[in-house]
Amino acid sequence: IVIFFQGLRSHPLFLFVGSTVVAGFVEWICGTLIEKVFRRRMWDYSDRFVNINGYACLSYACLFGLCATASILFLFPWIRRWFGWMPGIVGKIVFLTLTAIILVDLLGTSAILLKRKNSGKFVPEMTEQLGKLSDRINRSIVALVTRRMEKAFPTMTPYPKEEKSETFANGCSFYKLVWLFFLGAFLGDITETIFCYVTTGVWMSRSSVVYGPFSIVWGLGCMLLTAFLYQSRTKRIAYIFFQGTFLGGTYEYMCSVFTEVVFGTVFWDYSHIPLNLGGRINLLYCFFWGIAAVVWLKIFYPVFSRWIERIPAKIGPVLSWVCIVLMAVNMLLSAAALARYSVRSEGAAAQNAWEQFLDEAYPDSFMQVRYPNAKLR
Repeated sequence: IVIFFQGLRSHPLFLFVGSTVVAGFVEWICGTLIEKVFRRRMWDYSDRFVNINGYACLSYACLFGLCATASILFLFPWIRRWFGWMPGIVGKIVFLTLTAIILVDLLGTSAILLKRKNSGKFVPEMTEQLGKLSDRINRSIVALVTRRMEKAFPTMTPYPKEEKSETFANGCSFYKLVWLFFLGAFLGDITETIFCYVTTGVWMSRSSVVYGPFSIVWGLGCMLLTAFLYQSRTKRIAYIFFQGTFLGGTYEYMCSVFTEVVFGTVFWDYSHIPLNLGGRINLLYCFFWGIAAVVWLKIFYPVFSRWIERIPAKIGPVLSWVCIVLMAVNMLLSAAALARYSVRSEGAAAQNAWEQFLDEAYPDSFMQVRYPNAKLR
């Protein structure tokens, strides 16, 4: 939240909304991963108002958002000044000590859950992951972590076993989300290209990668919207619209910050559009996200879901991983080309064979056509 929303310190309301959405997303991700890896549900918000699969709910997300907002406005500046006054060697010692404590804690917790993921009981025994530590330290750490976990998660229950389905990518599964990512990336690129032509009369590339018509922002947005709103797909249109508006606006803002921080490039700037926030998002396009969420869940998702589920179960996983690998390579090449494009704009010559390859394969003329709205900083 510090990385993405530091620029919203002068807009506390937007900072709170963005922090709330991100906090809910992080809690949802953590709950999902813990349940998939360790086969345990550590918490369950199914009985709370506006919840997402029981992993995240509105009330706790707002509480986290309020704490994050207070931290950004008051706590973080003080911490930054405090570390600024700290001597370098002391700062390194503190950092390494805290990191070691967290790693030992994480290792101990993971060992306990992995050891007993098929059992409902906790016992003060350490698994082989902590074999290098003495038995006495083992038992002390395990006992400490176990007591804390039982106190922190009193409702922790084993994850029920899933029934195997002969249908490929049944429900909102991993493979279903993978294929929705590719469909969303492709259709989003085509839609933006047509929209730009209709509004400006110019055909321009809206792709995020150097190969193929794929918009990563739309692909990830489609995948995340589906994962978040899957349980809400049968609810009223207004409910889906407002959820999509908030989630889409926060997501687009984070993508803008991420690309600027990582690549030094601004792919879009809405400063000329009324009711914008730092040029990263604007109210009109946030409404577009809400409309897209409704159209996607009510019209397109059911159709695409049926198409994906028709892929043969034996071929589906292999084909999915081939596409994942190809897209990963495409994204890595695109990231390298963008980074080199940014550095090259400052007059830096190629220093090695890899940079020479990037200069020859993706020269400025190519990058300007591929990313016509990119602004280098």
